[in-house]
Amino acid sequence: MNGLTQQWTRRGMLSDRRILSLGVTSMGHLGRTQKSQAATENKLKGYACELEQKLEARTRELAEARGHLSEALEQQTATSEVLQVISSSPGELEPVFETILANAIRLCQAKFGNLLVHKGDAFRIAALHGAPTAYAERWRREPTLDLRDIPHTPLARVAETKAVVHISDLAEEPTYIERRHPRLVALVESAGARTFLFVPMLKEGELVGVIGIYRQEVRPFTDKQIELVTNFARQAVIAIENTRLLNELRQRTDDLSESLEQQTATSEVLQVISSSPGELQPVFAAMLANAMRVCEAKFGFMQRYEGDTWKIAAAQGAPAYTEYLQQHYEHKQPGPETVSARIARTKQVVQTSDLAASRGYVERDPIVVAAVELGGVRTILGVPMLKEGKLIGAIILYRQEVRPFTDKQIELLTNFAAQAVIAIENSRLLNELRERTDDLSESLQQQTATADVLKVISRSSFDLQAVLNTLVESAARLCEAHMVSIVRLKDSVYRHAASYGLPPDVHAQMLTFQLERGPGSVAGRVALEGKPVQILDVQTEPDYNVAAMRKAGAHTILGVPLLREGISIGVLVLMRRTVRPFTDKQIDLVTTFADQAVIAIENVRLFDEIQDKNRQLQQASEHKSQFVSSVSHELRTPLNAIIGLTEMMVTNAARFGAEKAQEPLQRLNRAGTHLLGLINQVLDLSKIEAGKLELNPQTVQLTPLINEVIGTAGQLAEQNKNRLVVDAQENLGALTVDPIRLRQILLNLLSNACKFTKEGEVALRVRKVADGREWVELAVADSGIGMTAEQQGKLFEEFVQVDASTARRFGGTGLGLAITRKLARMMGGDVTVKSEPGKGSVFTVRLPAGANT
Repeated sequence: MNGLTQQWTRRGMLSDRRILSLGVTSMGHLGRTQKSQAATENKLKGYACELEQKLEARTRELAEARGHLSEALEQQTATSEVLQVISSSPGELEPVFETILANAIRLCQAKFGNLLVHKGDAFRIAALHGAPTAYAERWRREPTLDLRDIPHTPLARVAETKAVVHISDLAEEPTYIERRHPRLVALVESAGARTFLFVPMLKEGELVGVIGIYRQEVRPFTDKQIELVTNFARQAVIAIENTRLLNELRQRTDDLSESLEQQTATSEVLQVISSSPGELQPVFAAMLANAMRVCEAKFGFMQRYEGDTWKIAAAQGAPAYTEYLQQHYEHKQPGPETVSARIARTKQVVQTSDLAASRGYVERDPIVVAAVELGGVRTILGVPMLKEGKLIGAIILYRQEVRPFTDKQIELLTNFAAQAVIAIENSRLLNELRERTDDLSESLQQQTATADVLKVISRSSFDLQAVLNTLVESAARLCEAHMVSIVRLKDSVYRHAASYGLPPDVHAQMLTFQLERGPGSVAGRVALEGKPVQILDVQTEPDYNVAAMRKAGAHTILGVPLLREGISIGVLVLMRRTVRPFTDKQIDLVTTFADQAVIAIENVRLFDEIQDKNRQLQQASEHKSQFVSSVSHELRTPLNAIIGLTEMMVTNAARFGAEKAQEPLQRLNRAGTHLLGLINQVLDLSKIEAGKLELNPQTVQLTPLINEVIGTAGQLAEQNKNRLVVDAQENLGALTVDPIRLRQILLNLLSNACKFTKEGEVALRVRKVADGREWVELAVADSGIGMTAEQQGKLFEEFVQVDASTARRFGGTGLGLAITRKLARMMGGDVTVKSEPGKGSVFTVRLPAGANT
């Protein structure tokens, strides 16, 4: 028990004279015989020991339960975060990989990590998180690793075995010690990696990548952490597969879009052809306009070839050049190097990438020179119009920059030329195009509706009613249904959950209506069979007995199950007031909506479970605090009496005839004092966790407070023959803190330093520092046994000793440092530690100078 607690105990003891009197009388009787003294001592010690063990066990159980719940919630939150990034970043792997890697590093207490994608015989870096600068820079310079260059390394081992590779200490790895592979050397010596874990990303047994996480200390990962990273690896594989499918879809969409644009242009031409029979001018004009637009040309001509001469049938753009041709070369043969002349000779496509560098321009052919200098032409494309091998015209497109036309554009222009010749194919091509356009429109509508529903799910994750309302409305609109409803399974019957289009009286009736499995309703049949059910006309169906739907005018009804793990948890019902069956496409779409409803319901269920777990955890914490408070009160009163009486008997042994029992009484006093300190620590921790520990900030002079603490700690230092040193700056001034709690912090740190140091030095160093803000640092340094990095990592955890051997040798409950850090943080500061095994430790308390506490 520290000095402050002793003073409090003495004040409590002296204020209760009645307890003291009873204790003196009782001890007087105890002093009559040696035998009764020993019995009393044993009973008191046994009672104290039993209570201490029970209290430690209960507190440990609560801490373990809280830790398990917290770990599960943290893992679920991380998984949810990854899935959310996957859903919100379609086709983008980088944010998904970054999120997966960051969560894996955080949850597994690693220092840094990387995610590599495997292809062929090489690995490529896809994500890097938390890595030291030099190590990260090397990956940026050399983002790819060839397996042939890294034989026998852990990464090569993963590629070979497709299994988890977990190495406790890379510095002991033969590849590092014997082969000195540069990558491994850099990992150990530049990045400081010691323990590391590689988890393969497998798709159908094939390696697609690796997740690697690293610690800068020798501390193997647990089985749970390996299992968690394995789960992250599966999510990464899912994201990669989703991206591949999405890219394929996008490529297909781009192809369809380009095809659609080409078909649309073709459609317009064909429409003009069909609406203008015998009138070639509007056909040529429409064809030329579309060809220029789709092929990204600046201007163009449609020319008719008659005899050996050319005539402009349609022109778009370049009026000056057009006027020049019409005035000088109409019905005349062009020069041999012009595009028209070359088409006439070859009857093939002619393209000149740069007309200004062509032979015709160099030889100053008038038409070529006019095209370059009057029309600004650089790239030119001409496609012949052939009818049964006979040239009847040409389409010529121009660009005012050097940019050759692509094969697809040439093909499109060839198609336009063919359309001008085979106009009789107009009707068939137009009908096919319209059908294709309708399919694309329907598909786009469905995708839009699905996206709308998913958007509602993402924005209203826990507002189930909003999601279901959107689903029924979208299903009605896209599937041409007049009424839609969703029923959910509750207490073995199906009840109304959402609806659209129902008459008010039917809707009111459905709110209280209950449906059971069976042939009497569509929902009942779907629940019974577990698959979609469609009734062509319920008005004539003998087994159908839902009068409300008949009254609402329903005829054709479709029901689709809401399946979760193969079990129907609801039914999506669509109704038409006419006898018209739903198509297979519509049934597929409704099935998609049903799946989305299940996702929304499952999201809400999981959220409710998490909320319930949180409530249970909060209740458990409250019960623990109540228990600790109650037990502490019940224990401290008799313990104070025992401590006071034993102190009095030791001090006045001759008066009470207890000279022979002095040593046992001292041991009893120390045990009671230790137990009281433990109870006070547990009570402080309970108050801090419950938010009920109140600070009493005061302005105190640091120097007197430090002197007082050192005076109390002097006895602690003498026990192990340590030298106590104070190194404080002059003019420390005042500090606004809770003085009682500051004394508690310093005495706790000094007590620990004295306990773990023998015949050494314990120093208290106090100074003011500034790093953008004024601070006071109080550092307790010792030359004791020190700690490893792993021990430091769990030093401030509650009820945790650095290791079992240290606990047996030096004792302690594992609460003091946890309470010390919590108190420092409550006062706006913190406690940190630096230590090396065999070289002692330095605990530094940093508190704001003049801050609000």
